Amino acid sequence: MSLLPPTPPAEATPPKAGIQKTVFGQLPDGRDVHLFTLRNRTGMEVQITNYGGYIVSVMTTDRTGKYDPVTLGVPTLADYVKGTPSFGPIIGRFGNRIAKGKFTLNGQEYQLAVNSGGNHIHGGRVGFDKKLWAATPVDGTEPALKLQYTSPDGEENYPGTLAVEVTYTLQKDNALRIDYRATTDKPTVVNMTNHAYFNLSGMKRDVLGHEVVINADKFLPTDKAQIPTGELRSVAGTPFDFRQSTPIGARINDTTDVQIRNGFGYDHCWVFTDPSNKLRLGAVVYEPVSGRVMEMYTTEPGVQLYTANHLNGKLQGKEGVPYTRRFGLCLETQHFPDSPNHPNFPTTTLNPGETYRSTTVYKFGTR
Repeated sequence: MSLLPPTPPAEATPPKAGIQKTVFGQLPDGRDVHLFTLRNRTGMEVQITNYGGYIVSVMTTDRTGKYDPVTLGVPTLADYVKGTPSFGPIIGRFGNRIAKGKFTLNGQEYQLAVNSGGNHIHGGRVGFDKKLWAATPVDGTEPALKLQYTSPDGEENYPGTLAVEVTYTLQKDNALRIDYRATTDKPTVVNMTNHAYFNLSGMKRDVLGHEVVINADKFLPTDKAQIPTGELRSVAGTPFDFRQSTPIGARINDTTDVQIRNGFGYDHCWVFTDPSNKLRLGAVVYEPVSGRVMEMYTTEPGVQLYTANHLNGKLQGKEGVPYTRRFGLCLETQHFPDSPNHPNFPTTTLNPGETYRSTTVYKFGTR
C-alpha cells in the first residue's frame, strides 16, 4: 500500500508562496516607504513595512478556516509616523526600561534620553521603530524580508556604531520567525525585541478570555516606576503563575497584589525555567472561541507580557475597531529590563568582535 498522500483535487491547489513589494507611502522628507506582503502555501499572510520594521498585519485562520487579522495595526503609514503604542515595530537598541536613563559600562557613565516617567524606554525618543530600514526581499516557499540599519556611534547617546540586521521569515508551518543580528565597534548594550500586540479572536473581543501558558517559574517584581527591583521572585501562589493554562482575565484585576497595581495589570518580565539560550517553547496562547493557538519559541532568557493596560479606545485599527483597554497582548522576548544596572541579570553588553544573535518564532495553528 502506498504511503504517499492522495493528490489534492484541483480546487485544493495551494496558493502560491512568495513576497510582494508595494509603496506604503512617503515620509515627510519624501523618502518612499514600502510594504512587503509575505504568503506561504497554506495562505497565511504577513505584512511588514521597512519603516520601523512594523508587523502591519498577520492573517491566520480560525478553526473553521476563516482568515482574520491577529495583530493590532493602524490603517496608513501616516498613522505609524504619527506614533502608536508600538504596534509591532523593531525595538532597539534596548527594549524595555533603563532606570533614569543611566548605565555605567567599563567605568564610563552614559545618560540616555528620559522618555517614560523619568526612565528610558524602548531605545529613546527616536529608536529603531522610527528608522527607515534598508530592505531586501527573499522570494520562495518560505519568503523572508531582511532589514538592515546602521546606528551611528552616539545615537540616542548609546556608545558604538551598531550594524543591525533583522530578518522576518514566514515558514511553511505557519510560523513567523524573527532573527536578530548585530555587531559593534565599541562596547555597548543591546536588547532588541518586537512589540506586536496579538489578539487571536480576530479583533472580535478583548484578550481577557485568552488562555496563556508561560514556561517560567520566576518573574521580576518592579517598583512603582516599573523598574525591576533586582529580585527574581517565584510565581508560585501569585497572579503571575501561568505554568498551567490560565485565562488572562482570571487574576489581572487582583489589586490586592502590589505587582498588579504597579503594572496596572500585567506588564512584567517572566524568567524562563529553562535558562539555556537554545530555541525552546516559551509560551502558548489559546483563544477558545476561535480555536486559534499561538506558540512562542525564543532563545531569550525572558519575556515581557503586556496586556494593553493603557489603550483607551481612541485609536482605531484597520478593521474599524476601536482598540480599547486589554484588546491585545504582547509577548516581548528579551533580556531583562534595566539589565545594565543589575550585575545579577544576564548581560546585555556587546563587545567588538562579538555578534549579538537572537531568534523568536510565533507559530500559529488551531485546536
